[in-house]
Amino acid sequence: MSAKASKGVYIAAFVLLLGGLGYLIASGLSQGATPTLSVAQAKESDAADLQRVRLFGKVLPQDIALRDDNLGVAFIVADEVDPAVSMRVEYRGAVPDTFKEGVEVILKGDWDQGAGVFRASQLVTKCPSKYEEKRADS
Repeated sequence: MSAKASKGVYIAAFVLLLGGLGYLIASGLSQGATPTLSVAQAKESDAADLQRVRLFGKVLPQDIALRDDNLGVAFIVADEVDPAVSMRVEYRGAVPDTFKEGVEVILKGDWDQGAGVFRASQLVTKCPSKYEEKRADS
């Protein structure tokens, strides 16, 4: 292979490397830009602004419906400050063992205006015992 041809291979490899890095940076930045909203903030937002958002709140005890295969759940999530403000959620995927009524959850998904539900693609529960303050006497 001539020196001129090998130089072209290096330039092509360098361009592909830069393209790959650019794609990774752009996709990483777009995922990091997902806004996080409380249920009350989500209720006040336009439906168009509720695409690819994180939502946090507390699971209400009524209307929790696990799918038969345990790969999804439908429930109502309430705002942590004002429990009277709530939103219906449908989640498909593995349900965490810590999911239960009263637990705080963080959901990632989109608002389905036609169905009137928040369709979550990710469900994470917060364990309150891990976030309790240490007592002064312990």
